[in-house]
Amino acid sequence: MVIPVHDVNPVRRTPWVTYALIAANVLVFVATPGVTGSVAGGSDLAQLCHLQAFMEHYAAVPRELIHHQLPRLVPTGAVGVGPHGPGCVAGPPAYDKSPELSVFTAMFLHGSWLHLLGNMLFLLIFGNNVEDRMGHIRYVLFYVFCGYAAGYGFALLNDGSGDPLIGASGAIAGVLGAYLVLFPRARVWVLVPFLVFLPLRLPAWLVLGFWFALQAVYSSGHGVSGAGTVAYSAHVVGFVAGMLLALPLRPGTPPPPEPPRLLFGRQARTRQTW
Repeated sequence: MVIPVHDVNPVRRTPWVTYALIAANVLVFVATPGVTGSVAGGSDLAQLCHLQAFMEHYAAVPRELIHHQLPRLVPTGAVGVGPHGPGCVAGPPAYDKSPELSVFTAMFLHGSWLHLLGNMLFLLIFGNNVEDRMGHIRYVLFYVFCGYAAGYGFALLNDGSGDPLIGASGAIAGVLGAYLVLFPRARVWVLVPFLVFLPLRLPAWLVLGFWFALQAVYSSGHGVSGAGTVAYSAHVVGFVAGMLLALPLRPGTPPPPEPPRLLFGRQARTRQTW
């Protein structure tokens, strides 16, 4: 997997919404109960039980989204001792959960620093140009819609699952799909792992097309042992939704500037005299 680090595609206005989304995701992650100890590797059972209860409350669960089957017993956040030793206590939920709203809250939840930083890196690099083309308000609506499309798309494909779905990657996949439609020829600096990380400047259609192809392959169960804990099919649905929503904006989208060519030999020496 290539790692994008920068795109050669300037913006005309400050991407305030993209910055606000990144800040909100970071703040929610830091404020998530038990996540700090989990990241530091020093979580005790009480922290893990608090984290489990928090995720159960605010994460999206496919079975709840499709069938509205809310569980009768959920983690309470308390620790108890049972026949098999200490564990997290389960009891009737002390809250009324809205499955529809949980898709929105789940967009701001992440399970680890790696999960969070990977998503925010893609959002920072590609979100600013999509926001610049759409405008702030339309971009907010677009982002939320792609997140919902990804969440419900995944739920339809896994309607019997009770595992919580968290992360901003479905909405961000929509941003990537829109970027591919609007700026396919923009150049993106990436790091390619080949013994060491090699920096390359590649067209966006190649970087994002390769990313989408990987998600599609992984969502089918090929290339990984099952789907693991990553909702690859949510990425696929979000990406396609972003592409479709961006298609009407493609006419009239100014092409990104051509980056300066790399010069060698006599051309390089001549250029240096200016």
